[in-house]
Amino acid sequence: MTKLFTDTSANLPLTLLREYDITVVPFSYTVNGVTQAYNEETDFDGKAFYNAMREGDEVKTSMVNPATAAVFFERALAQGDDVLYIGMSGGISGTAHAAALAAEELRERYPESKIVTIDTYAASLGEGLLVLEAAELLRAGESIEAVSSRILELRPHMCQFFTVDDLAYLKRGGRISGAAALVGTMLGIKPLLRGDETGHIVSCGKVRGNKKAYAELADYFDKRALDKSARIGIAHADNQAGTDYLMGLLRERGFTGECLEVYYEPVTGSHVGPGTVALFFIGTEK
Repeated sequence: MTKLFTDTSANLPLTLLREYDITVVPFSYTVNGVTQAYNEETDFDGKAFYNAMREGDEVKTSMVNPATAAVFFERALAQGDDVLYIGMSGGISGTAHAAALAAEELRERYPESKIVTIDTYAASLGEGLLVLEAAELLRAGESIEAVSSRILELRPHMCQFFTVDDLAYLKRGGRISGAAALVGTMLGIKPLLRGDETGHIVSCGKVRGNKKAYAELADYFDKRALDKSARIGIAHADNQAGTDYLMGLLRERGFTGECLEVYYEPVTGSHVGPGTVALFFIGTEK
């Protein structure tokens, strides 16, 4: 049997984690210096979290380390299971590398077991949709080799486009200067960003106003989507109105499939800030 692992960034709801028996290796984060524990019993309260950020709460995050990953993997290996870990982009976190280091050490102790770690070059539902694909393939009886091959095949096609509502969070992360953030805020400028071919976050445009930003996201989908009936994902940082507006635009552009809609999980969401809306889909190119 293959045990499937991911991390907090995959942003999958508890119902799906339980349905497909996916284990989350948790990130840690603090709010105003107080450590927050990953709760396996309840879904993340996104509205409360992003309201607190709007009111000034300070969030700091840290990646999964090799020792933590090894503890999770070894539980499965000790029971005779193989391990498949599908994790957050190495372009924005060291977690995938940490998992690979843990796997390397464990292969020496469990030489008969298969241990595969995959850097998705993605985050949030860009990662989560690939994890879900793997879960469905494993349920269908595919081997760990076949599943890994399929995820690597899809990886270059996982499109991730997003827009933020408050430039202050990009400034804090060093992605734009303080002056650019100030001028952009005054002019109502909304940056458009994407995950590139190596998993880094890069700028791909800017427009004035939220509605134009959502229209740009919908246009990216319209031009790149391989199959407009396939499952997509939208993650938002407490911006239901923006999410609904974007969904309407996607339907106008021919999207007929299922959309997995979630609150941005706290680790990634804290870096993009309240109001962010992100779109994830399989496309012709990133």
